[in-house]
Amino acid sequence: MDGGESVRSGRSERSERSHRSHGSSHHPRQHHHRGSSGRPNSNHRDRRERDRDDRSVTIKTPGQGSDVEGEERIQVQVIQQDDNWGDNTTAITGNTSETGFSMEDMRKFAKEMDDNYSVGFDCARYVGTALAAVLSIFGFLSPIAMIVLPKLGIFEWKALAFGTEIDPMQCRPECEGLLISFAFKLLILLLGTIALFFRQPKATMPRVFVFRAVVLFLVFVLTFAFWLFYGVRILKARETHYYAIVQFAVYLVDGLLFIHYLAVALLEIRQLQPQFVIKIVRSPDGKSQCYNIGLLSIQRAAVWMLEQYYKDFEVYNPYLENATKKPAKLTGFKVYDVDGGPNQTNQQGRSRAVFAAAARRRDASHNDRFYEEAEYERRIRKRKARLIVAAEEAFSHIKRMQEEQGPAIPMDPQEAAQAVFPSMARALQKYLRITRQQPRYTFESVLNHLAVCIGHDISPRAFVEKYLSQGAVIMNEKDYKSMQRWVLVCDQLLTREIEHGTYFQLRQGEVSLLCTVRKIPHFSLTEEVIDPKSNKFVLRLNSETSV
Repeated sequence: MDGGESVRSGRSERSERSHRSHGSSHHPRQHHHRGSSGRPNSNHRDRRERDRDDRSVTIKTPGQGSDVEGEERIQVQVIQQDDNWGDNTTAITGNTSETGFSMEDMRKFAKEMDDNYSVGFDCARYVGTALAAVLSIFGFLSPIAMIVLPKLGIFEWKALAFGTEIDPMQCRPECEGLLISFAFKLLILLLGTIALFFRQPKATMPRVFVFRAVVLFLVFVLTFAFWLFYGVRILKARETHYYAIVQFAVYLVDGLLFIHYLAVALLEIRQLQPQFVIKIVRSPDGKSQCYNIGLLSIQRAAVWMLEQYYKDFEVYNPYLENATKKPAKLTGFKVYDVDGGPNQTNQQGRSRAVFAAAARRRDASHNDRFYEEAEYERRIRKRKARLIVAAEEAFSHIKRMQEEQGPAIPMDPQEAAQAVFPSMARALQKYLRITRQQPRYTFESVLNHLAVCIGHDISPRAFVEKYLSQGAVIMNEKDYKSMQRWVLVCDQLLTREIEHGTYFQLRQGEVSLLCTVRKIPHFSLTEEVIDPKSNKFVLRLNSETSV
């Protein structure tokens, strides 16, 4: 298109013909009064057309050899939508105002607010781990400091010990045995503390984890109490026997080990035995699952439910809600006289007839829905078979190239994927379109997946497995984020333990999970012994028996 600007449009052919007819009928008038009234009328008509349809048009400016110089022709063209991968049409809009504020500025502000919230969320995410680390390091280094302090000579222990022939601050065999036991206990405590507390938190909960807080409080109280007695009974009294000091530090390590055992029992072992069954129902599509769970608080049970949800549930696809529905067609309109009149009785009769017809159509709607769903499932099976056959044919070409003994051009997996993908692209595109998965996959993602399958010698059915179902929530590449935000709704305190009849809800956007808790009943089994004497049978025959 020489000397013209091209912008895509979606208008109909009727508007194009109407526009051309108007332009041809008013052409002499515009040529005769070009300087006075032709331009205002044309501009007014163009403005009215733009107000009627805010979509863009195709504008063509004639070249220098045109019959009419300086005149613009406006043609409305119908351009078919491109059904290729995803949304490959980009629209850039900008709204102007007196302040010069645009929607892009709003997106920048929203991004800044999201970044600020993310920083605060990360701080709240690691504050519990940081507090646990500080208390653990304080408790771990305290026994070592209690043993090392008498050897530093800060509090004049050596001056008090020189009056005797045997130095009581010297570590003898029994003291060395305690030191060996002390070292191994500290090593076990260190490894256990790292395994239990120094883990990346799976979730940031709205309330404090009670048992974890209790364990940290016990560590602080025990360590503070030992330091208090150490200062009064050892530092102030100038204890001259080093064996007693080492034994005092060993007692502290034993106390910390017992607290660690208690933490393992409260934080890990307590919820292992299943005691409840929780049913998850997802809204709006109604998918449900049931899980066994141990004795947990409401907020920890919600976190555990989210872990199972991301693993077992398929991705919610809002486009599937209307996949089997056909648009309703209006055959006519009924006009009623609301003011009344002489023939009001006849109008009431006609109204009752209309309502009865509507009721009959409503009764038949379930039948229509049944056949629409059956037809939709048949189409899915048909497209699935075509996709599998196309994939097998495409992969068979790759195998023949590998088995060929003659000269061939070597290709890496990416080049091989680009070579064989066009043979299955149409079948895959149609299947993704009918299952409403096309917005989730781009051409590049499908090509990369095909290259990975070719590089690892994966079968064609293994390649198409990713697209035959909606897939697990955790495997959704489009909506995957390293941090997922959910809202927990419950009418009880979140630190309370779950019990029979507890309800709580998890929300994220338009998806909500309703969780119902039921306690596993107590099963009472009784024994019944079969008497061997009574375990005998008699065959009764008559004249009509065929045996």
